[in-house]
Amino acid sequence: MTLDECRVQTQKHIENVRKYIRFFTDKLTTRAVCHDAAKQESPEVELFAEYTPKLAEIPYGTEEYYDCLKGLKPALDHHYATYRHHPEHFAHGVDDMTLIDLVEMFADWKAASERQKDGNLLKSIEINAERFHIGDQLKQILLNTASIFDDIT
Repeated sequence: MTLDECRVQTQKHIENVRKYIRFFTDKLTTRAVCHDAAKQESPEVELFAEYTPKLAEIPYGTEEYYDCLKGLKPALDHHYATYRHHPEHFAHGVDDMTLIDLVEMFADWKAASERQKDGNLLKSIEINAERFHIGDQLKQILLNTASIFDDIT
């Protein structure tokens, strides 16, 4: 291979990587625009209006927190069926998700932790890793990613 041929092949590779990254960013932009829109309409809005303030005062992951979720069940069932960034959307939870789903899920966990009285993303990842049977490798990736969010809050 000549140097010029190498440069041409490398440039094609760079263009393909850019194309695939743009694919991801386009999908994520669409997810950002549409995220949780159903929470603003029936059958979700009424129950979320009632339970969101209550849940904000209860530590995430506690028995009291999960008891409170029981009242939200009709809204949550609709919500999980509608949005694939929730492990509950899938028969096999996180194992059925795509990277795009995982990125939206992570952003959702970050934003949700900010709504809690004593919210903590790292603690949420620990709790959710157990709750959703997330393996050690993905859990560590989520923890690693959490650290870069310190710069934007």
